[in-house]
Amino acid sequence: MSTTQQFFETSKTMDAGKLTSEQLQNGYICLIQDQSLIQANGDDAASFLHNQLSNDVEHLNNTHSRYAAYCTPKGRMLASFLYWKTDDNIVLQCSASLQPALQKRLQMFVMRSKVKLEDVSEQFALLGLSGNAAEAFLLTQFSKLPSAINDKLSNAAGTLIRLHDAFETARYQWLVSHAKFAEISSQIDASLQKVDDSIWRLGNIHAGLPQVLEQSKEKFVPQMINFELIGGVNFRKGCYPGQEIVARSQYLGKLKRRMAIALVKADTVDVAMEIFSDNDPTQPCGMIVNAERNLSDEFACLVEIKLADQEQGKVHLGVSDGPVFNFLPLPYAYLDVTE
Repeated sequence: MSTTQQFFETSKTMDAGKLTSEQLQNGYICLIQDQSLIQANGDDAASFLHNQLSNDVEHLNNTHSRYAAYCTPKGRMLASFLYWKTDDNIVLQCSASLQPALQKRLQMFVMRSKVKLEDVSEQFALLGLSGNAAEAFLLTQFSKLPSAINDKLSNAAGTLIRLHDAFETARYQWLVSHAKFAEISSQIDASLQKVDDSIWRLGNIHAGLPQVLEQSKEKFVPQMINFELIGGVNFRKGCYPGQEIVARSQYLGKLKRRMAIALVKADTVDVAMEIFSDNDPTQPCGMIVNAERNLSDEFACLVEIKLADQEQGKVHLGVSDGPVFNFLPLPYAYLDVTE
């Protein structure tokens, strides 16, 4: 067990059912444990990844992070990445459930390229922070905070990325070495509430940020889960696996399937669980992308669904007469990012 894990286990962390939005706005910190980090370095690292992912890697600078999809030749997402550049390295963050297979698959295409892929997950602590107390603490480690979504900065304290807001509060992801965190952890004030990392995933849902997991790989073309709307697809870059299908989905006709945020009261909600509409109860109209227990007794979900069914009929979880979803507005608009 790392010293960082010991720090979070020495006191009880709070889960969603015991927190309010006001407490989250005051400030929280969590250890994000369901993510893995693949580091790519070498002279050809940027060009190699540029040819594999749905977003621009070659022109990425040291002050920004981006999202990207890794697709099959049929345009189905094998993974969703958050990635950034630090010095001569490019770091790919993905679900830990996918990392071994993804790294192996990427390695298959390296061939003669000068690039090395390495799992560096154990070398760092990945922390999620938000709220007033969190910003006050981070300013003891960084001279300033990233101001715009996906902005990034690095110093001796590690790498800090501003992610999409949730619960009306800015959120930051901090990548720090275990040694550095052990050195400064005593400076964390009691006002910065330790919470379970399910709170971080819940924030991603409220922010409309999907993640492909083992259960949902190869289920979605990027636009089906709004991936181009969060900046995960560059339609002007060169070819990558599945690029033709992704482009065709964008340019040929109106998109008929999208991702939405919804609440549902149920005993459990699982990723890839089917959903049904009253418009046609004989077949599923979509599925669960991500789900977490909300601050109340229901689940907050990202659901991939036919737009017509979301707009015109009741939608049920699991079976045609299952619990009914209550849809919430997305924090961003459905739009054509190519215009």
